[in-house]
Amino acid sequence: MADAADIEEEEDVLDEEAAEAEGAEPTTQERILNQDEIDSLLGFDVGDESASDRSGIRAIINSALVSYERLPMLEIIFDRLVRLMTTSLRNFTSDNVEVSLDNISSVRFGDYLNSIPLPAILSVFRAEQLDNYGLMTVDSNLIYSIVDVLLGGRRGTAAMRVEGRPYTTIERVLVQRMVEVVLADAGQAFDPLTRVDFHLDRLETNPRFAAIARPANAAILVKLRIDMEDRGGKLELLLPYATLEPIRKMLLQQFMGEKFGRDNIWESHLASELWQTDVEVRAVLDEQEMPLHRIKELKVGDTLMLGAGPDSLVSLRCGIIPLTKGRMGRIGNKIAVRSEGALGLPARQAIIEEAQS
Repeated sequence: MADAADIEEEEDVLDEEAAEAEGAEPTTQERILNQDEIDSLLGFDVGDESASDRSGIRAIINSALVSYERLPMLEIIFDRLVRLMTTSLRNFTSDNVEVSLDNISSVRFGDYLNSIPLPAILSVFRAEQLDNYGLMTVDSNLIYSIVDVLLGGRRGTAAMRVEGRPYTTIERVLVQRMVEVVLADAGQAFDPLTRVDFHLDRLETNPRFAAIARPANAAILVKLRIDMEDRGGKLELLLPYATLEPIRKMLLQQFMGEKFGRDNIWESHLASELWQTDVEVRAVLDEQEMPLHRIKELKVGDTLMLGAGPDSLVSLRCGIIPLTKGRMGRIGNKIAVRSEGALGLPARQAIIEEAQS
């Protein structure tokens, strides 16, 4: 028995020496990750939720989101919206209002609804020409500030917040008026690009009743800051990608009026030059159909009788496209054709198709 024990001890010593020679520890314990390491692995950083450079599983999940930076015209539109809102809200409140653009980001609709700080008023509006909806969120600070300003609150004092109760009818009506002013400005901001009329559909205080898209759908989130001296708050505008899809090609433009490789100046120059272009127009007196064997039998000196008389109309053609009809005459020593009508339907269709292409 003693010999067997000695042999086992020697084997254990040899195993430990072999492990040390390979650089491994003879006895190791499993290391448990702490919460910070787990958050870093998954890509969730509570302290920097708005960071653009995400990593881990969060980056994989959000990889399907289309960055708003791929729609350059959106930033121009929202910059114009900020300028319009600054003027219109000053007229609306008769106070010194400063509107600033905090952030433009791409989010998932469900994540945004879950992140809305309550209490808040959610305004569901409809984009008529785009045939879809959008969402505008007014936080409680801005609500009480607008109510305080419109009802004659003194300047230099912070708006009083009364928590634990629903918004009154007066508060909802005043916020609704402000939302309508902002929606009118949003329509003007889109006007240089395309006409979009935004109309308020309803006001909600529960995010569940403001669901205008599926939770997994992507959307553009615009965060605006409205300051009225010592008062103010945040206003957030959310547009689902489904709403912007009809004008997506316009939003891809780098500058206003870009036509994806086509230059408006060059198009105008080309159009002016086309008016001076010489076009070959043929006057067809008559047409006849005959079998091929008769054409093969034609000889020099044979006479073909035309079915056109002195007063018959002559067909004017450009290539194979019939333009119009006219009458043949003479001006001086030259034969002329006087047009008897406007361009025919085939010619107009050909011109339209060429212009569209």
